[in-house]
Amino acid sequence: MAFEKAPTIMKYRSNETDTGSTRVQVALLTSRINYLNDHFRVHAKDHHSRQGLLKMVGRRRRLLNYLKRTDLEGYRSLIETLGLRY
Repeated sequence: MAFEKAPTIMKYRSNETDTGSTRVQVALLTSRINYLNDHFRVHAKDHHSRQGLLKMVGRRRRLLNYLKRTDLEGYRSLIETLGLRY
């Protein structure tokens, strides 16, 4: 992968050992989605990776729905920092 996980995890974690909370998962998926969007600008016919991208977008959407149900303020702050338009 062309992106690093550690800086994203360190930015969005809630404590020292937090590596899998909803906020971290959404941030990691967003960074992977952004990477793949850049990839598709160069490789427009890479349909196999496009299917993986759509699965990631769906997974991120489900995680964001969960976060919205359980922590509305956290949801709002996360989509603002990530620049999402949900």
